[in-house]
Parts: sequence; C-alpha cells; structure tokens
Amino acid sequence: EAVLENSHPLLVLAGAGSGKTRVITTKIAYAVQQLGIAPYRILAVTFTNKAAKEMKDRVHSMVQGDYEIQQCNIRTFHSFGAWLLRRFGSEIGLGSNFSIYDDKDSLSLLASCFPNYKKKELDPVMRKISYAKDRGLGPSDNLSSLGVDATFKRMFETYERKLHQVGNVDFADLIVRSNELLDSSTSVLNWVHNRFCMILVDEYQDSNLAQFNLLRKLVGPHCFICVVGDDDQSIYRFRGAEIKNILSFAKQYADAKTVKLEQNYRSTQHILAVANSVISNNKARHPKALWTANTKGTKPTLNYVQDEQDEALRVASIVRQDRNYNESAVLYRTNAQSVAFETVFKRLGIPYKVVGALQFYEREEVKDALSLLFLLTNAKDEVNFKRMINKPARGIGPGALETILSYSLAGEGDLLRMLQKAIEANALSAKAKAGAVHFIRMYEHAHTMLREGELVDCVNFLIRESGLLEHYLNQDRLNSTSKAENLEALVNALSSYDSSADGLQLFLEQLSLDPTTLGTEDPRDKEGVTLI
Repeated sequence: EAVLENSHPLLVLAGAGSGKTRVITTKIAYAVQQLGIAPYRILAVTFTNKAAKEMKDRVHSMVQGDYEIQQCNIRTFHSFGAWLLRRFGSEIGLGSNFSIYDDKDSLSLLASCFPNYKKKELDPVMRKISYAKDRGLGPSDNLSSLGVDATFKRMFETYERKLHQVGNVDFADLIVRSNELLDSSTSVLNWVHNRFCMILVDEYQDSNLAQFNLLRKLVGPHCFICVVGDDDQSIYRFRGAEIKNILSFAKQYADAKTVKLEQNYRSTQHILAVANSVISNNKARHPKALWTANTKGTKPTLNYVQDEQDEALRVASIVRQDRNYNESAVLYRTNAQSVAFETVFKRLGIPYKVVGALQFYEREEVKDALSLLFLLTNAKDEVNFKRMINKPARGIGPGALETILSYSLAGEGDLLRMLQKAIEANALSAKAKAGAVHFIRMYEHAHTMLREGELVDCVNFLIRESGLLEHYLNQDRLNSTSKAENLEALVNALSSYDSSADGLQLFLEQLSLDPTTLGTEDPRDKEGVTLI
C-alpha cells in the first residue's frame, strides 16, 4: 500500500525495525520501472550521508537496465542545500566555491568578531545562534521565543554580517540560505518545481522548522510528496527537531493518506511490550503498537545501582558471563558517562571500543591539513587562513596578522591577495615578510599542481612545504605519537577521489556534511564491547 500510493500526499508511520528504508527504495524503483518517471525528477532526502549511501546502493541494485538510475537525487537535507546553493547561490550573492564551516570553525569566526570574550563564553551563544537558524529565525526576526536579550541579537547580527563578508556558510545556512534563495528567486523556484515531480523524505520526525519550510517550497503544484518517519522515535528536540512537523502532516496536506507499518522484524515481543508500554504515556503521538512474529525472547531486566561505579561493575559482571563481547553494547546519554565503564573495563581486562570518541577528522594534525585544503579551494576562508598562516610558526604574529586582515577589510576578500598587498606596502617585518612570501609561493605552486590534475601530489606538497609534516614528526619523536601517520592516512583517503579541483571540492564537501562517512578508522572493526 505504501509503495503503490502515488496520487495523494503520503505519511508512512514506520515503527522501529519495520522496514521504512525498504519502503522508500522500493517506491523509487516502482516509480522508475512501472510509472515511467525519469530518475532525475526524483528527490529522496534523509539525514545522514551513511543513510543516503545505503539508500542509493539499494536503489541501484533494484533498478537494472537503461534507466540512468544514477541521476536519481538521493541526498541529505544539507547535501541538497549545498548542491542547490553551489548551482544558484550567485542569485543571492554567494559564490560557488564557499566553504562550509563546522561547529568549531563557526565558533572561531564568532570569536574573531568578539575578541574580548573567551571561547567558553561564546560557545553557548554559538549554540543558540544555530538553534535559532534551525527554527528558521534570523537576527532581524522576533527572537523572544528563545529567551534571549539585546546583546545576543547584536552578536547574532555581527556574526551573520561577518559570515556574509567572508563569503562562506555555516552548517545551518545550507538550509537557511536555500530558503532565502527560493524566496527571492522565482526563476530558481520554478526550475526546482519543473525538475522534481516526486519527493520522498526519510526520518521525517527529525526535521526542524527550517527544513520543514524548505520542503514546503520544494513541493510544487504537481509534485508527489511522501514522508516516512515515526513520532515515537523523535529524540532530537534539543537540536531543533520539531515533532509537530510529522504530527500535523494531515493538516498541511488536506488530502493526505496515512499508512502504518507496525510489524517489527528485528526485536522480540517481550522487548516490544516494554517499549509500547513506555511510549503509550506520550499524549501527542499517532497511536500505534509494534508487534513481531519473532519469539518472545528473554525479558528485559531493570537493575537498581548505588552509583556509576557500582553500575559499571554490574555491567562488567553481566558481559563477562558469556564473554561474547562483540555482541554486547552499553548505551548512555552523554559521552562523559563512558569514563566509569572504560575505567572498570580496563581494570578487568574487558576489551571495548568507544563510538563517538574523538574521530579521525577531529584530530589537530588532520584539522590543520584540512585547513590548508579549504584555503586552497577558497581564498576568502578567513577562519582557516587564521589557523594556518602562522602554524607552524613563520614569523607572522598577532600584530602582523591584524595588519594583513586590515587589507582584507578594505574591500577585497581574497586573503592571499591581501597578503601580497601587505608585502608590497612594506607593512610587515622582515621575518613576517619572508613567511608571507613563502606562504604565497606555496599556494601558487599548489594551484598549478591542482590545475594539472595532481591532487595527491598537491596535498603531499602542501603538508610538506607548510612545515606541518616536520612539525608533527618532531612531536611524534618527543611524545611517541603517530600524528605524521595520520597525515599520510588523510592523503590516502583523498587518493580515491578524482585528481582534479572538483575531486578536492567533493571530498571537502562530503567531509563538512558528514565526516563519519569518510573515516579512515571504523571502531566497529575492533574487537570488544561497544560503548556508545
């Protein structure tokens, strides 16, 4: 029923383990093979690159023949926003080579706007700015619902002005500025409506108000819309997810149909009974009850403990009983809660792996190398310029940096060009000038290599010529670390991409949108109890 319904707006309420991904992939295959819809006219949206890749792989395996199924747009919300903005961003004054700032980059940009504040003071401000954007609010909107004061509004305005000045976007902007684009350009809106005649959304319960508004704009007068989700699995309110989006679907689309998937294929009836009992206490929900044809299984148990140490010891005792560590997992609400389990597991010799710990692309040495690459693709990227202009030290201290940036405020955004102007104006000391000249020549040569399609050699050159490799080799010798090896692993990760500037752009965009899909290490490959 969920696959065959294509004439009314459709809400598929898919309980946990009920096969929701299969609904979307089968629906796409049916639309292409049976309804004759061209793949490029289908847009399927989900929330992680991993889920998008899995969906894409399934669809490609299901649809055989000359259907050009690779043209089907299966993306995350943010990936779609990046795709749309790179294609049409010039309509709102955004260049196609913009960088996408992650949380740390955004915080650094905010800190550059307010140097008298400590980063720990600005961190809650940045989180509130992101939350406001996820709710579709800008600094000029009424922010009373956020409980903020005039100081926050001023900081929000300054941050946004700076972000526009450097020509980049933060993560939330991929949705916010896509909304801005479709609001301001009728021609782009019409192009989107003519392009897509079928839009499917996965994990709809996780959508925020900005994404909701974007979806409403994307759905044209002759477009079929299908959303799949489960209000009972809505746990991201703290990130801005709005459960009303899925609860009010029938009100948003008057002739909408609802299909419920309530059979669970993964769990046991005893576990489902507990889950149904707990979730039934929610007042605002679509009524549903999961069931399974599987065996009843072992009953869940509730253990009372004295403290976190007692809890960790109790869990250790349980997992040691059968010693099947790879099939055991400990789930907790915050990353800090892993400490007690790690301490006890280490003491008792229980192997474990931590999911959500410091990831490969979050390591200092890797972030440094990536900063060099972001600056290679976008010379207006002030955050990454500031990070690397004097790392390792090349004589360009705070005073010289301030002088260089004063040229960028004079009207141009190309920071390497500003660096050249500072040199020509004799505004730098001899030591700073030498460092600046080397930095510019390094990038000139790197651009030449990239134009000639030598991506891997180009990255190796930047890592070596910038001094990063020697810097981290020295650290490794002193501290017995393996940071230089991580730089090599980064280069290896890039080797699977097209060796042109487009390949580098694709790598950096995928990294900005979801670094977990590009990891060179997968904690699941390790033996032991999973801590997550």
